[in-house]
Amino acid sequence: MAYNRYSDFLKIKYNEKVYKIPINLDVTCPNRDGNCGNGGCTYCGDIGVGYEMIDNNVNIKTQLEKNMANIKKKYNAKYFIAYLQNYSNTYIEIEKFKNVLDELIHPDVVGVSISTRPDCINDKYLAIIEEFKNKTNYDICIELGLQTVNYHSLAKINRGHTLAEFIDATLRIKQFGFEIAVHLILNLPWDTITDVIENAKVMSAMNITYVKMHALYIVKDTLMAQQYLDEQIELITVEEYKERVITFLRYLHPNIVIQRVIGRVPDEYAVFANWGVSWWKIHDEIIDTMKQNNFVQGDLCNYLNGKAVKKFV
Repeated sequence: MAYNRYSDFLKIKYNEKVYKIPINLDVTCPNRDGNCGNGGCTYCGDIGVGYEMIDNNVNIKTQLEKNMANIKKKYNAKYFIAYLQNYSNTYIEIEKFKNVLDELIHPDVVGVSISTRPDCINDKYLAIIEEFKNKTNYDICIELGLQTVNYHSLAKINRGHTLAEFIDATLRIKQFGFEIAVHLILNLPWDTITDVIENAKVMSAMNITYVKMHALYIVKDTLMAQQYLDEQIELITVEEYKERVITFLRYLHPNIVIQRVIGRVPDEYAVFANWGVSWWKIHDEIIDTMKQNNFVQGDLCNYLNGKAVKKFV
Protein backbone atom coordinates (compact mmCIF):
# COMPACT_ATOMS: atom_id res chain seq x y z
CA MET A 1 0.00 0.00 0.00
CA ALA A 2 1.22 3.51 -0.81
CA TYR A 3 0.43 4.70 2.72
CA ASN A 4 -0.02 3.35 6.25
CA ARG A 5 -3.76 2.66 6.18
CA TYR A 6 -5.89 2.70 9.33
CA SER A 7 -8.01 -0.33 8.48
CA ASP A 8 -4.88 -2.43 7.99
CA PHE A 9 -3.42 -1.09 11.23
CA LEU A 10 -6.54 -2.08 13.20
CA LYS A 11 -6.67 -5.57 11.69
CA ILE A 12 -3.04 -6.19 12.66
CA LYS A 13 -3.48 -4.69 16.13
CA TYR A 14 -6.66 -6.56 17.11
CA ASN A 15 -6.56 -9.50 14.68
CA GLU A 16 -10.26 -8.85 14.02
CA LYS A 17 -12.44 -6.37 12.14
CA VAL A 18 -12.70 -3.24 14.26
CA TYR A 19 -14.92 -0.26 13.42
CA LYS A 20 -15.30 3.20 14.90
CA ILE A 21 -18.87 4.05 15.78
CA PRO A 22 -20.00 7.64 16.39
CA ILE A 23 -21.53 8.77 19.67
CA ASN A 24 -23.29 12.12 19.64
CA LEU A 25 -23.14 14.11 22.91
CA ASP A 26 -25.14 17.22 23.74
CA VAL A 27 -22.05 19.46 23.76
CA THR A 28 -20.94 22.61 22.00
CA CYS A 29 -17.68 24.43 21.33
CA PRO A 30 -15.94 27.30 23.19
CA ASN A 31 -15.62 29.03 19.84
CA ARG A 32 -19.41 29.13 19.49
CA ASP A 33 -20.68 30.05 22.96
CA GLY A 34 -18.55 33.14 23.56
CA ASN A 35 -15.87 31.54 25.73
CA CYS A 36 -13.11 32.09 23.18
CA GLY A 37 -15.19 33.23 20.21
CA ASN A 38 -18.62 33.50 18.67
CA GLY A 39 -20.12 31.86 15.61
CA GLY A 40 -17.56 29.07 15.43
CA CYS A 41 -15.15 28.45 12.59
CA THR A 42 -16.23 30.11 9.35
CA TYR A 43 -16.81 26.72 7.70
CA CYS A 44 -18.68 25.05 10.58
CA GLY A 45 -22.41 24.43 10.27
CA ASP A 46 -25.00 24.46 13.04
CA ILE A 47 -24.81 20.70 13.55
CA GLY A 48 -21.02 20.42 13.45
CA VAL A 49 -20.11 17.20 11.69
CA GLY A 50 -23.11 15.23 12.90
CA TYR A 51 -24.69 14.63 9.51
CA GLU A 52 -25.27 10.89 9.79
CA MET A 53 -25.34 10.43 13.56
CA ILE A 54 -28.10 9.44 15.95
CA ASP A 55 -29.68 12.46 17.63
CA ASN A 56 -27.92 13.48 20.84
CA ASN A 57 -31.25 13.28 22.72
CA VAL A 58 -30.87 9.49 22.54
CA ASN A 59 -28.93 8.16 25.53
CA ILE A 60 -25.37 6.96 25.06
CA LYS A 61 -26.05 3.27 25.74
CA THR A 62 -28.80 3.19 23.11
CA GLN A 63 -26.62 4.97 20.55
CA LEU A 64 -23.85 2.47 21.25
CA GLU A 65 -26.09 -0.57 20.90
CA LYS A 66 -27.85 0.66 17.74
CA ASN A 67 -24.63 1.58 15.97
CA MET A 68 -22.90 -1.67 16.91
CA ALA A 69 -25.84 -3.76 15.74
CA ASN A 70 -25.89 -1.95 12.40
CA ILE A 71 -22.14 -2.29 11.79
CA LYS A 72 -22.06 -5.92 12.91
CA LYS A 73 -24.78 -6.76 10.39
CA LYS A 74 -23.31 -4.68 7.58
CA TYR A 75 -19.58 -5.40 7.94
CA ASN A 76 -19.37 -8.44 10.20
CA ALA A 77 -17.33 -6.44 12.71
CA LYS A 78 -16.45 -7.99 16.05
CA TYR A 79 -14.99 -5.12 18.08
CA PHE A 80 -15.61 -1.40 18.20
CA ILE A 81 -14.05 1.92 19.05
CA ALA A 82 -16.57 4.32 20.58
CA TYR A 83 -16.04 7.70 18.93
CA LEU A 84 -17.19 10.86 20.69
CA GLN A 85 -17.30 12.73 17.42
CA ASN A 86 -19.31 15.92 17.20
CA TYR A 87 -18.06 19.30 18.47
CA SER A 88 -15.65 19.47 21.45
CA ASN A 89 -16.18 16.47 23.70
CA THR A 90 -13.94 17.60 26.56
CA TYR A 91 -15.77 20.94 26.72
CA ILE A 92 -18.09 19.62 29.39
CA GLU A 93 -18.36 19.62 33.20
CA ILE A 94 -15.86 17.22 34.78
CA GLU A 95 -18.41 15.05 36.61
CA LYS A 96 -20.57 14.78 33.52
CA PHE A 97 -17.48 13.82 31.49
CA LYS A 98 -16.74 11.00 33.96
CA ASN A 99 -20.28 9.68 33.57
CA VAL A 100 -20.06 9.83 29.77
CA LEU A 101 -16.94 7.66 29.79
CA ASP A 102 -18.56 5.09 32.07
CA GLU A 103 -21.53 4.85 29.69
CA LEU A 104 -19.12 3.66 26.97
CA ILE A 105 -18.13 0.49 28.82
CA HIS A 106 -19.25 -2.54 26.80
CA PRO A 107 -17.71 -6.02 26.26
CA ASP A 108 -17.39 -5.41 22.50
CA VAL A 109 -15.68 -2.03 22.88
CA VAL A 110 -11.87 -2.06 22.75
CA GLY A 111 -11.16 1.65 22.63
CA VAL A 112 -12.50 5.17 22.93
CA SER A 113 -11.69 8.06 20.63
CA ILE A 114 -12.46 11.57 21.88
CA SER A 115 -12.74 14.41 19.38
CA THR A 116 -11.97 17.87 20.75
CA ARG A 117 -10.00 21.10 20.27
CA PRO A 118 -6.43 21.86 21.36
CA ASP A 119 -7.70 24.54 23.76
CA CYS A 120 -10.00 22.00 25.45
CA ILE A 121 -7.15 19.80 26.71
CA ASN A 122 -6.56 20.04 30.45
CA ASP A 123 -4.52 17.91 32.86
CA LYS A 124 -7.53 17.23 35.13
CA TYR A 125 -9.54 15.84 32.23
CA LEU A 126 -6.57 13.79 31.05
CA ALA A 127 -6.25 12.34 34.57
CA ILE A 128 -9.92 11.29 34.44
CA ILE A 129 -9.32 9.60 31.09
CA GLU A 130 -6.28 7.87 32.58
CA GLU A 131 -8.40 6.49 35.44
CA PHE A 132 -10.93 5.25 32.89
CA LYS A 133 -8.19 3.60 30.83
CA ASN A 134 -6.77 1.87 33.91
CA LYS A 135 -10.25 0.61 34.82
CA THR A 136 -11.18 -0.69 31.36
CA ASN A 137 -7.83 -1.32 29.65
CA TYR A 138 -9.29 0.42 26.58
CA ASP A 139 -7.03 2.07 24.05
CA ILE A 140 -7.53 5.83 24.22
CA CYS A 141 -7.15 8.28 21.35
CA ILE A 142 -7.57 12.04 21.59
CA GLU A 143 -8.55 13.57 18.24
CA LEU A 144 -7.49 17.19 17.84
CA GLY A 145 -9.01 19.45 15.23
CA LEU A 146 -6.08 21.54 14.05
CA GLN A 147 -6.85 21.97 10.29
CA THR A 148 -3.52 23.65 9.47
CA VAL A 149 -0.24 24.65 11.09
CA ASN A 150 -0.51 28.02 9.32
CA TYR A 151 -1.60 30.26 12.20
CA HIS A 152 -2.50 33.05 9.76
CA SER A 153 -5.03 30.73 8.13
CA LEU A 154 -6.29 29.69 11.57
CA ALA A 155 -7.10 33.34 12.26
CA LYS A 156 -8.84 33.72 8.90
CA ILE A 157 -11.18 30.81 9.63
CA ASN A 158 -11.88 32.16 13.14
CA ARG A 159 -10.47 29.00 14.65
CA GLY A 160 -10.07 30.57 18.10
CA HIS A 161 -6.67 29.04 18.82
CA THR A 162 -3.22 29.09 17.26
CA LEU A 163 -0.48 26.55 16.68
CA ALA A 164 0.83 27.06 20.22
CA GLU A 165 -2.28 25.54 21.82
CA PHE A 166 -1.92 22.50 19.58
CA ILE A 167 1.70 21.99 20.65
CA ASP A 168 0.74 22.40 24.31
CA ALA A 169 -2.15 19.94 23.99
CA THR A 170 0.00 17.37 22.20
CA LEU A 171 2.74 17.49 24.81
CA ARG A 172 0.22 17.14 27.65
CA ILE A 173 -1.54 14.19 26.01
CA LYS A 174 1.79 12.46 25.43
CA GLN A 175 2.60 12.70 29.15
CA PHE A 176 -0.39 10.42 29.73
CA GLY A 177 0.57 8.03 26.93
CA PHE A 178 -2.62 8.34 24.88
CA GLU A 179 -2.76 8.10 21.11
CA ILE A 180 -3.29 11.33 19.17
CA ALA A 181 -5.14 11.85 15.91
CA VAL A 182 -4.96 15.19 14.11
CA HIS A 183 -7.52 16.52 11.63
CA LEU A 184 -6.13 18.57 8.73
CA ILE A 185 -7.71 20.43 5.81
CA LEU A 186 -5.17 20.46 2.98
CA ASN A 187 -6.86 23.04 0.76
CA LEU A 188 -7.79 26.02 2.88
CA PRO A 189 -7.91 29.00 0.49
CA TRP A 190 -4.88 30.73 2.04
CA ASP A 191 -2.61 27.69 2.33
CA THR A 192 0.02 26.78 -0.24
CA ILE A 193 1.95 23.60 -0.98
CA THR A 194 4.59 24.93 1.43
CA ASP A 195 2.00 24.86 4.21
CA VAL A 196 1.08 21.31 3.23
CA ILE A 197 4.70 20.22 3.60
CA GLU A 198 4.98 22.02 6.95
CA ASN A 199 1.82 20.23 8.10
CA ALA A 200 3.55 16.91 7.42
CA LYS A 201 6.77 18.02 9.08
CA VAL A 202 5.06 19.19 12.26
CA MET A 203 2.99 15.98 12.50
CA SER A 204 6.18 13.96 12.12
CA ALA A 205 8.20 16.03 14.58
CA MET A 206 5.41 15.80 17.17
CA ASN A 207 5.23 12.03 16.60
CA ILE A 208 1.46 12.03 16.07
CA THR A 209 -0.21 8.60 16.00
CA TYR A 210 -2.86 9.19 13.34
CA VAL A 211 -3.76 11.81 10.75
CA LYS A 212 -7.15 12.52 9.19
CA MET A 213 -7.17 14.60 6.04
CA HIS A 214 -10.11 16.02 4.19
CA ALA A 215 -10.76 18.48 1.42
CA LEU A 216 -12.57 21.61 2.48
CA TYR A 217 -16.30 21.29 2.04
CA ILE A 218 -18.38 24.44 2.34
CA VAL A 219 -21.56 24.04 4.32
CA LYS A 220 -24.69 26.02 3.53
CA ASP A 221 -25.53 29.06 5.67
CA THR A 222 -22.00 29.57 6.97
CA LEU A 223 -19.75 32.61 6.67
CA MET A 224 -17.44 30.68 4.36
CA ALA A 225 -20.40 29.76 2.15
CA GLN A 226 -21.17 33.45 1.75
CA GLN A 227 -17.50 34.19 1.01
CA TYR A 228 -17.49 31.43 -1.60
CA LEU A 229 -20.72 32.56 -3.26
CA ASP A 230 -19.46 36.17 -3.28
CA GLU A 231 -16.19 34.95 -4.90
CA GLN A 232 -14.13 36.31 -2.00
CA ILE A 233 -12.25 33.01 -1.75
CA GLU A 234 -10.97 30.67 -4.43
CA LEU A 235 -10.44 26.93 -4.11
CA ILE A 236 -7.78 24.83 -5.78
CA THR A 237 -8.73 22.19 -8.35
CA VAL A 238 -9.23 18.52 -7.58
CA GLU A 239 -5.95 17.76 -9.38
CA GLU A 240 -4.14 20.19 -7.11
CA TYR A 241 -5.76 18.61 -4.08
CA LYS A 242 -4.55 15.17 -5.12
CA GLU A 243 -1.06 16.59 -5.58
CA ARG A 244 -1.21 18.07 -2.08
CA VAL A 245 -2.25 14.78 -0.51
CA ILE A 246 0.57 12.94 -2.27
CA THR A 247 3.10 15.57 -1.24
CA PHE A 248 1.86 15.47 2.35
CA LEU A 249 2.13 11.69 2.49
CA ARG A 250 5.63 11.68 1.05
CA TYR A 251 6.88 14.12 3.70
CA LEU A 252 5.02 12.39 6.55
CA HIS A 253 6.85 9.89 8.75
CA PRO A 254 6.00 6.36 7.57
CA ASN A 255 4.96 5.21 11.07
CA ILE A 256 2.07 7.64 11.27
CA VAL A 257 -1.23 5.93 10.45
CA ILE A 258 -3.61 7.56 7.96
CA GLN A 259 -7.25 7.35 8.99
CA ARG A 260 -8.45 9.00 5.77
CA VAL A 261 -7.18 11.08 2.84
CA ILE A 262 -10.50 12.74 2.00
CA GLY A 263 -13.80 13.16 3.81
CA ARG A 264 -17.37 13.50 2.64
CA VAL A 265 -20.55 15.39 3.46
CA PRO A 266 -24.07 14.84 2.12
CA ASP A 267 -24.70 17.09 -0.89
CA GLU A 268 -27.83 18.59 0.62
CA TYR A 269 -25.75 20.30 3.31
CA ALA A 270 -23.06 21.81 1.09
CA VAL A 271 -22.56 24.49 -1.54
CA PHE A 272 -19.23 22.85 -2.38
CA ALA A 273 -18.04 19.32 -1.65
CA ASN A 274 -15.16 17.43 -3.26
CA TRP A 275 -15.59 19.12 -6.68
CA GLY A 276 -18.67 16.99 -7.31
CA VAL A 277 -16.45 13.88 -7.52
CA SER A 278 -17.00 10.81 -5.34
CA TRP A 279 -14.54 10.54 -2.46
CA TRP A 280 -13.53 7.00 -3.39
CA LYS A 281 -12.63 8.05 -6.95
CA ILE A 282 -10.35 10.79 -5.64
CA HIS A 283 -8.83 8.34 -3.18
CA ASP A 284 -8.20 5.67 -5.82
CA GLU A 285 -6.62 8.17 -8.21
CA ILE A 286 -4.26 9.32 -5.45
CA ILE A 287 -3.19 5.73 -4.84
CA ASP A 288 -2.79 5.01 -8.56
CA THR A 289 -0.59 8.06 -9.05
CA MET A 290 1.61 7.11 -6.12
CA LYS A 291 2.01 3.55 -7.37
CA GLN A 292 2.79 4.67 -10.93
CA ASN A 293 5.54 6.97 -9.66
CA ASN A 294 6.86 4.63 -6.94
CA PHE A 295 5.92 7.18 -4.27
CA VAL A 296 5.30 5.90 -0.74
CA GLN A 297 4.51 7.53 2.55
CA GLY A 298 7.67 8.94 4.11
CA ASP A 299 10.01 8.73 1.13
CA LEU A 300 10.79 12.44 1.61
CA CYS A 301 10.86 12.31 5.41
CA ASN A 302 14.57 13.12 5.74
CA TYR A 303 14.42 16.27 7.87
CA LEU A 304 14.30 14.96 11.46
CA ASN A 305 17.16 14.37 13.92
CA GLY A 306 19.50 17.08 12.66
CA LYS A 307 19.40 16.85 8.87
CA ALA A 308 22.41 19.16 8.44
CA VAL A 309 24.81 17.02 10.48
CA LYS A 310 23.79 13.59 9.23
CA LYS A 311 26.78 13.53 6.88
CA PHE A 312 29.05 13.44 9.94
CA VAL A 313 27.40 10.54 11.74
